[in-house]
Amino acid sequence: MDISKKIATRQSYGETLVKLGHQNENIVVLDADLSEATKTSLFKKEFPNRFFDMGIAEQDMMSTAAGMSTCGKIPFVSTFAVFAAGRAYDQIRNSICYPKLNVKICATHAGITVGEDGATHQMLEDISLMRSIPNMTVMCTSDDVQTRWAVEEISKIKGPVYLRLCRLATPVIYDDTSKFEIGKAVQIGEGTDATVIATGVTVAEAVLAKEELEKAGINIRVIDMHTIKPIDKEIIIKAAKETKRIITIEDHSVIGGLGSAASEVLSESYPFKIERMGINDTFGKSGEAKKLMEYYKITAKDIVEKITT
Repeated sequence: MDISKKIATRQSYGETLVKLGHQNENIVVLDADLSEATKTSLFKKEFPNRFFDMGIAEQDMMSTAAGMSTCGKIPFVSTFAVFAAGRAYDQIRNSICYPKLNVKICATHAGITVGEDGATHQMLEDISLMRSIPNMTVMCTSDDVQTRWAVEEISKIKGPVYLRLCRLATPVIYDDTSKFEIGKAVQIGEGTDATVIATGVTVAEAVLAKEELEKAGINIRVIDMHTIKPIDKEIIIKAAKETKRIITIEDHSVIGGLGSAASEVLSESYPFKIERMGINDTFGKSGEAKKLMEYYKITAKDIVEKITT
């Protein structure tokens, strides 16, 4: 992992949209007055006739995207996660997922790492909301390389997708030779002392914790669960069989998110205790992203403490 090179996944998203725009003229992009922040402004500059700023009208934006998809377009719809999954939930559920339309909802600024925007904008429930809707694929990418792959890949599959992106710049974990598959998690290391299942910004924290624990002779494996739905059941069960502990960590509520999804798998298929790290049934606070991660105990240091105490 290259901790010296940090890129926000929303930036990776914006740049990949431009690449896809050149490859497929059916790709259109909709935004809700936040294109500079979501980085869809890059697509707007390159393809002004295929970019639609819907204003602060997220519900209308989702319904419009649904209509465009019935005409053969592939709409990529972006705004902050709190407005996408929250304000426009009804339209996503009934206008996009119920008819299983080909709309890609790429929501940025998720989790407490939104930082200074505060509790109202720190969406901690979106994974829970989106994975409960039938027909929806839910993804949360961890770095630049994986995000570029995900944006390209979801443009090829049919049906609704919710892709969770981050405001905070994060370390580059993978290189250009890395291979990914929707619904198949990535295992980093073969340690048997513990498994840390992470998603999004917490994957880099888990890898840092893994490196720190190795110095103390503790060998763990990290699972990058970039697809929350459909979740990779096999790799979770394998970890339960091969390691002593399983810990999940996420920049999301512990209710309904990654930890809940992993618990559901094991409760049904291979009963095993899971320890969940995340936001514990509370709203966020205003502050610097890194300090908030420390406050809510979702850093590499917290993982190390959890495993060693």
